[in-house]
Amino acid sequence: MKSNRILIVTNRIPFPKNDGGTIAMYAMIESYVQLNWEVTVLSMNTSRHFVDIDTLPAFFKQFRFETFDINTDIRLVPTLRNFLLSKKPNHVERFYDEAFARKLQNLIENIEPNVVQIESIYLATYIPDIRKYSSTKVVLRLHNVEYQIWERFANEASPLRRLYLKDLCNRIKRFEVQAWNEADYLLAITSADQEVVRQHVSPHKVAIVPIGISFESIQQQLTKERWVGYHIGAMDWLPNSEAISWFLDEVWPLLHKTIPTFEFYFAGRNMPGSFEKFEKNGVTCAGEVSDAMDFISDKKILIVPLRSGGGIRVKILEAMAAGKIVISTSVGMQGIEAVNPEQHYLLANTPEEFVHQIEWVLSHQPEAEMLARQGASMIKKHYSVEAVNDLLDLSIETCLLS
Repeated sequence: MKSNRILIVTNRIPFPKNDGGTIAMYAMIESYVQLNWEVTVLSMNTSRHFVDIDTLPAFFKQFRFETFDINTDIRLVPTLRNFLLSKKPNHVERFYDEAFARKLQNLIENIEPNVVQIESIYLATYIPDIRKYSSTKVVLRLHNVEYQIWERFANEASPLRRLYLKDLCNRIKRFEVQAWNEADYLLAITSADQEVVRQHVSPHKVAIVPIGISFESIQQQLTKERWVGYHIGAMDWLPNSEAISWFLDEVWPLLHKTIPTFEFYFAGRNMPGSFEKFEKNGVTCAGEVSDAMDFISDKKILIVPLRSGGGIRVKILEAMAAGKIVISTSVGMQGIEAVNPEQHYLLANTPEEFVHQIEWVLSHQPEAEMLARQGASMIKKHYSVEAVNDLLDLSIETCLLS
């Protein structure tokens, strides 16, 4: 039997590991390398997330790595043309390039992979191209159910904006469901996403493979912690920027009035300059940081005020693995398995609840430490690299035999 060969196609270079998407893709590549697959990665190097390949770590030398420069910027005229003349989501058209399709074809003909794994729903637009010149299995990894995110945005938008977002949401849903059916196998990150997808495809073609967390390496990077709050996430992802705006506008005034000495730090890629206005009364905007683990290493309390979004919050998994105390909304905790409020994390959905939970943590530090330890144990059991690799191995074997 030939060795297992896989071509992983990503919509961006999976580095640096400073947001959930890149962490998830990087971890998936690591898993295949550890499972002794012959790995080739083809990554778009987009205008929005451009990476100098000379800055990549040595890990990228452990497999064949190819890149393709592409401009995916949102531009007014193409967006209007898409809205008026196309039925596809604008996101999909921005990521389609005939030259990329040819490069994909050449790679498949050259390496003859057993599996082509696509790491973005918008890259599913290349599935018909793959089918033209190969009978290889196509696996689509679902980082989230994309249309649900835009559905939430539309419901909360102004009337004029809602009109556009509702249309976009409907387009994304049609495209997404079509892609689920076109792929041979689907890897969902959460059980919640799996249940949604199973309403549209055969339940036997969807498996859950969460993100593997390197428990030991995270623990090794910790330093003496201060009982302060922090948040880190890509600020060019709308749910993150909206969450921080809501927290600092609605929660922080009440929190600062109640606990004047409490401090909050937030960081993230593509930080809007407007967020600097929040730097007062104990709030620090750190902007984009070069090392996310270094940023969180000395801070004890992760604040997750997300009010929209899908998939799974990798930063919560990492924080729990590091023994941090997590205070999150219900939306923030969606998709994380075997987690109960008051056992592994603290739940807060309103300004008053955030204030109450932070007060409790600061006045009950031994109990809060116990909660954090329980969260770390849960992560080690369900999200360790070893546990996830076993699930991935079984899922891909099922795909190849189907």
